[in-house]
Amino acid sequence: MRTVYDAANLIDAHLVKHALEDAGIPAFVRGEALTGGIGELGVFGLVAVMVADAAEPAARAVVAQLQLGDAPAPDADPDALPAGDPA
Repeated sequence: MRTVYDAANLIDAHLVKHALEDAGIPAFVRGEALTGGIGELGVFGLVAVMVADAAEPAARAVVAQLQLGDAPAPDADPDALPAGDPA
């Protein structure tokens, strides 16, 4: 699975997921279950939209057409902290 979009919130993630599914690309929202414990606070990089490795190029094209912002780099480490995060 590859991350094609880092979402700001669950609504954002599901909008992208549905756009991908409308294009025939199965998608998964990572981190959805983790947001319940946070309540109304921002999710801070926990929620992302993921697709199968083989579908990544087509999914990136769909996300780019949505003009929502930058998708993570294809070679980005999924376990790495976002730039600027103090850890």
